[in-house]
Amino acid sequence: MPARNTGPVVLRARSAPWLTGIVWLIAAVSAGSALLTHGGTGLLQSWPLLAAAYVAWWLAWFPAVVISDDGVRLRNPIRTIDVPWHALVTVDTKYALTLVTASGRYSAWSAPAPGLFAVQRAQPDHIRGLPETTYGPAGSVRPGDLATSDSGTAAYHVRQRWSALLASGAVEPGMAEASRARVSVNWTVLAVGAALVAAAVLAIAA
Repeated sequence: MPARNTGPVVLRARSAPWLTGIVWLIAAVSAGSALLTHGGTGLLQSWPLLAAAYVAWWLAWFPAVVISDDGVRLRNPIRTIDVPWHALVTVDTKYALTLVTASGRYSAWSAPAPGLFAVQRAQPDHIRGLPETTYGPAGSVRPGDLATSDSGTAAYHVRQRWSALLASGAVEPGMAEASRARVSVNWTVLAVGAALVAAAVLAIAA
């Protein structure tokens, strides 16, 4: 493989920053208010706020699509899937960014396809200049390939990097049967979340 001169690209849902930020801001203000009003006792009763902040991070900020020269990592709330470039067969965007391999299909939580309202607002510029593998018969594209959508943005970067690696010879076509995606459960993230939820329940019941 040639020397790597392109770093990883990390993509999150467009809603992730403001959704996480709003929940964390509310939690911080509420916890600060409890501390000022009731002292340490009030802060101890703020476990539900901490749990809510963690859930917002877990469902909105933690999920991501990470694209590198090694492959594509789909970091979802429950599982993380690493798809090597050799294992990739095609990229689909019907419901979300979905990486199709010989052994299965893997969708990205952080890159959903656009809704009806977003599709209706689409402009011709939103389907121009995309990687060649994006287009179907007569230049057609899926709504999920729109450049303004989370799925379309992620698919663009995946296809662009994949095409470049194929063109350079770093990835050989026809190797999908011999390579598999690696799937792992996010045990640490889930365990921390379960502990915080349990603490929140106990604080409410106390």
